[in-house]
Amino acid sequence: MAPPMSASTFLAALEHEGLTVVQVGDWRRHNRNHKGPWGPVHGVMIHHTVTSGSARTVELCRKGHADLPGPLCHGVITKDGRVHLVGYGRANHAGLGDDDVLRAVIAEKRLPHDNEANTDGNRHFYGFECENLGDGEDPWPAAQLEAIEKVSAAVCRHHGWTERSVIGHLEWQPGKIDPKGFTMAAMRERIRDRLK
Repeated sequence: MAPPMSASTFLAALEHEGLTVVQVGDWRRHNRNHKGPWGPVHGVMIHHTVTSGSARTVELCRKGHADLPGPLCHGVITKDGRVHLVGYGRANHAGLGDDDVLRAVIAEKRLPHDNEANTDGNRHFYGFECENLGDGEDPWPAAQLEAIEKVSAAVCRHHGWTERSVIGHLEWQPGKIDPKGFTMAAMRERIRDRLK
């Protein structure tokens, strides 16, 4: 069980990992905390946005839309590898997922197949949305994949977690496919190597 790091510590951890960070508006206080608690945190969740265009993507993830108010994550990773911080606290990114998956993340064990949606993931995960159409054809530039690796490692390093604390949305909630275009197994290998 870990309390979320402070916004200042989060920013410092990302910058220390060598990331280019863009602070968007009053990101430190932009959250959904009035809808429920944030924490204890247990891991990092990676998503794709199903959008194109960095400015539009960042704006959508910050503000959300009529059916799902923002922020939709903590950070948006654009194709150029920059991390745009759009919120901090509870964010509408994970939704309901599988309690067996959460237990595996906490224990840092192999993930079971997600077959339930009975647990609030917004409470327990840091969330990063990655600019990509999610069609399996839109490319994932090297700079963007490296940024995903680095943000995940930065959070894991702070909390003393291994790469097993990083999951994709598709591993959490039945029916989700994101991120599509690379495998989370391969990304976890990269994170593991960075944490050595």
